[in-house]
Amino acid sequence: MTDDVAKPGAESVAARHGVDPKLLEMLACPLTKAPLSWNAQTGELISKAARLAFPVRDGVPIMLPSEARTLEQEEFSR
Repeated sequence: MTDDVAKPGAESVAARHGVDPKLLEMLACPLTKAPLSWNAQTGELISKAARLAFPVRDGVPIMLPSEARTLEQEEFSR
């Protein structure tokens, strides 16, 4: 008998990284349409083009400009 079902409590890629990698490939900045990058330290999706950081809550990207924070100069230059 094979075990095709993930065991309860098993970490998925999305749980470890905060956002599903396939979803990250499809997402773009809502303002500039530029690609986003994942910042695991802050748990945010980064739009360098717009200089914004979009939060991810419970694995769900919040892509509203009103919810994003502006990147500080030192964050942007990294």
